[in-house]
Order: sequence, then C-alpha cells, then structure tokens
Amino acid sequence: MHVDVTRKRTMQKITPFLWFDTQAEEAAKFYTSVFKNSKLGSILHYDAAAAKAAGRPEGSVLTVEFELEGLPFTALNGGPQFTMSGAISFVITCQTQDEIDYYWDKLTEGGEAGQCGWINRDKFGVTWQVVPANLPALIQTPGGMQAMLKMTKFNIAELEAAAKGA
Repeated sequence: MHVDVTRKRTMQKITPFLWFDTQAEEAAKFYTSVFKNSKLGSILHYDAAAAKAAGRPEGSVLTVEFELEGLPFTALNGGPQFTMSGAISFVITCQTQDEIDYYWDKLTEGGEAGQCGWINRDKFGVTWQVVPANLPALIQTPGGMQAMLKMTKFNIAELEAAAKGA
C-alpha cells in the first residue's frame, strides 16, 4: 500500500501506541467494530530496509492508524519482545447498563474478566475498565464501595441501591 506522506492532517499531541507481535491490523479492525464512532486509518507495511532491520517479513503490516470515539491510536507489529500490561488500561465510561453489558460482552470474549469492572485482558492482551458514569459518586458511600468490591461486571441498579443504603 502506498502511503501519501504529503497529506495534511492534524496531529494529536499524545496518541496511544499499542505494540503487538503480529496482530496490529486484526486488533484495529476488532476495536473499530466494537466502538461505534470509530474508523480505520492508514496502514503502513514493512519495506525491504525496515523488514531487514526489524527481522520482519517484507510487505507485512508495520503500523495501523485507527480511531475510537474520536481518540487516535496506532497499532504496531513489532514482534514478541514487549507484551501488554495491566499497568496501562483504557476506561470506558457508560451511561446505561445496556452500554456496560455491550462493551463487557465484546471485550471479555476470548479475554479475562477481573474485579470491579476490569477486563484484565481482552483477546489481544489490552486491559479495559467498563464503568458507569456515576461510579465516583456511588462509591463515596460505604454501601456503594462495598457493593463495587463484590462485583465483576458493574450492575448500576445494584450499585445505586447499595449507595442509598437499600
């Protein structure tokens, strides 16, 4: 694929850059299918010189630009040297239980659910937290905090009831 380097675009000051072994394009396509306001961007392939330097196959995908809910990302096929870590995660703020259920179901498929709304890793190793928008207010009460600590996927109605002392 030819990439037009003369095209003008606004550069984001900080862009999350996700390192994959060989799954950058697959991951970008998956994430853009999950998030409704998303799109794939340019795909850059290893040329002969870059492939030789990196020990990657010539013509294979080097980077994939994509956007999720207006936030730009770049996925890189850089090899197995670096893997994802739960020390970095992405929080998805949800307005409704249906939204929580949707993202939870999509991102835990092939991954690992954790406690308190955390998805310890999705099928590509990325860590997410799926939370209700009103979580900070709900966990300021002892009942809300206790309810949160017992949950895997958040249940807004249960959190709200616990926060009210019900």
